[in-house]
This record gives sequence, C-alpha cells and structure tokens, in this order.
Amino acid sequence: MNHPDPEQAAWLASPEQLDAWLASRPNDCAVGIDSEFERVTTFHAIPGLVQLAIAGNMALVEPDAAARAGALRDLLEDPQRAKHLYAMSEDIELFRDWLGVRVQGALDLQLAAAFAGYGMSVGYARLVETCLGVALGKGETRSDWLARPLSHAQIYYATADVYYLMPLYEHLMSKVSARGFQNALAEESERWCERQSVADPPENYYLRLTGAWRLRPGNQAVLRALCTWREHRCRELDRPRGRVIEDRVLIRLAEALPRSRKALAGIEGVPSGVVRREGDALVAVISEVVAGPEQAVDLIPPPLTRHEKDVYRNVRRILTEQAESAGLPLELIASRRYLEPAVRAGLREACTPALLAQGWRGELLASRKNELEVCFHE
Repeated sequence: MNHPDPEQAAWLASPEQLDAWLASRPNDCAVGIDSEFERVTTFHAIPGLVQLAIAGNMALVEPDAAARAGALRDLLEDPQRAKHLYAMSEDIELFRDWLGVRVQGALDLQLAAAFAGYGMSVGYARLVETCLGVALGKGETRSDWLARPLSHAQIYYATADVYYLMPLYEHLMSKVSARGFQNALAEESERWCERQSVADPPENYYLRLTGAWRLRPGNQAVLRALCTWREHRCRELDRPRGRVIEDRVLIRLAEALPRSRKALAGIEGVPSGVVRREGDALVAVISEVVAGPEQAVDLIPPPLTRHEKDVYRNVRRILTEQAESAGLPLELIASRRYLEPAVRAGLREACTPALLAQGWRGELLASRKNELEVCFHE
C-alpha cells in the first residue's frame, strides 16, 4: 500500500480556490472528508483544517476558505453525493454548528468496520493497520491545529486521515457485502447522520441530568430553566458548560431554590466565583420560575423499576444471542443508552418498540419476533 505524499495535496486558502478545486474534480466520485479542530476551552469546536480526497486527489482547506465556499456547503448537503468519513459524529456536529449545514449522504466507515466484523468503536489508525497493513502514528492527534504554519508531521497526519478512506472503504465494503449488511450500514449511517445534524434544543439539556430525577416537578422546572440559561450563557461566552457552572451545582440550586445572593452563597458546594460572576442572573432565573405559574415539564426518567429491569435483561439476552449469531457487536444493535428508553416505550405501548421492530434491526430480529412480543406483554 502506497503512503500519502503531502506535497501532492493542494493547499486551499481562499473560497475561490476551494470552489475551483471542487469544480475540477469528477462529481460522480465519492468524497473522503475529515476535519481537525480544537475544543478544550470553548463551547463550540474551533475548526483548524478540513481535509478532502476525491479520486486520488487531496486538498487541505483553511477554515476561512471552507466557511466562505458555497461549493463545499452544496457538497455536504447533497444526499446523492457519497461522502466517506470515519467516526463522523464530531465532524458532522462541527459542520452543523460552524457551517450551518445538515450533512446528508455520509457513510461512517467506523460503522462499516462494525458490520464487517471488526468490532465497535475501533480507532482509525488501528483499523488501517489491520486492514491495509499500514502503521499510522498518533502523535499529532492532540497537536495544535490552529497554529500556522503546520508542521510536516501535522500535514502528513492530516493527509493520511483522508488518503486511506477510499481503500479502507473498498476493503470494508467487500466484507460488509459478503455478510449481507450493506443496506443495514447505509440505514445506520443515515440514522447517525440525522441524529448529529440536528442540535438538541437548549431547553432539553436538563433531561441529561439523570441524577436529578428525584427532584419534584416544580424543582425540575427550575432545573430546566437553569440549564437553558446556562446553554445560552455558554454560547455567549463561548466556554464549556463546566467552566461556567457545573451540572452538580445546577442540581443543588434547583433543589435549594435560593432567592438571594446571600442564600446562594450559603449553599454547600457552590463556588464563590459562580456567586460573584453569575449570582444575580441565577437568582433571577430561579425567582421567575418559583413566582410564576406552574409549568408543565417532561420529568427526568427515573432508574428502571424492578419489572422494567427484568424485561430489559430478557430483551438484552435475546439481542446478545442474535448479535453473536450474526457476528455483530451488541452495542451496534442497541446500546444501553437507547435500549432502556426503548424498553420503557415497549412496555408502555405493550408492543415491541420501533427501535427493535423496524429497519435492519427488525430484519435481524425477525426470528425472535414472538419472544420479544412476549417480553412486552408480560
């Protein structure tokens, strides 16, 4: 297997250069895409570089060029143009928040590896070495991608990230097709793409704080307001949530309901810096909810009940057996994050939940359909 030659990659620093480069490439060829970014001290990722590979041609794109090039947005949003990415969730989120696009037509080669029998969440370098016999270094993964000029090692790393996407795609698809999972891969890639292309509304963040399920509905309404305030504040400051105010502190405030800066400062575990910087705003948010009319709120789901746990275990056993039979990771069929709410939905509706009854999962589990139905009718 040949190695990439960074000298052969086009360096595109203006939107005109990027538009012209894309226009000169065949539009019936798949596009390999990757991105490098920083996200340590900011709320949104800061783009450092976009890498493209089309028909053996590579381009390294400066963020300013990518942000102002109409052709790149058109490419990312074109559902008919095949796009190959590896572990694409963060890339799609970056393009969503930075470029304002909803990526379509993308196929995740990390998912392809799972359907091909290589396991779930395999790293790119490890898979390239396993499938193509090429050892890639990992030394530049955490390097500074905002610095200019980039080092030779960074440029080689960046080109390698897209250079091997097409040969990796061909290798993986031969195995995926031989196992009969090509349609399942396309469906699952589309599912992941759609999931990451739509940002969760700020007012829904509180539902992630599962440890706050014991709070009363009124307190959860306060927690929702506090989390919504923080989401907007983090965007305003462009700082991570934990550097503005931590989840655990918001939960304590929603439980204690302080109505003054003094009361806020008296709550154990609330940093003095938070009181100093954001005290007035936090008290105002809490007071508005407490003094206002009662609010309807979707309650944070509590842990599974004993009965729900029994059903969960029975369903998971069936899925595990089918996963082993098909040579697929259980995590690919249904991770705990998605299986628990699916089990709840199935019990509530007294039928096998859509997650397990539809699409490629429904086909995979067709022979166990009756067993699953029994689980949700117990």
